[in-house]
Amino acid sequence: MVQAVIHIDENTNRVLNIVKAKFGLKDKSQAINLVVSEYELTELEPELRPEYKVKIAKILSGKHLSRAQLEKEVA
Repeated sequence: MVQAVIHIDENTNRVLNIVKAKFGLKDKSQAINLVVSEYELTELEPELRPEYKVKIAKILSGKHLSRAQLEKEVA
């Protein structure tokens, strides 16, 4: 766990208190973690699954799979 001293404005403090109360969290650090996690899920690009990276590598290297082979690998 990393500890940090942060400076937030009054409005941000109110929002964190609302998030804390709404989700029954113990402290504001949990509220910050929740807000950041939600931001990560909605705004940042998701990381590709490892098996999808392998499929992309095959496609880029010219080893294309037929539709039937692709469906077989996915299933």
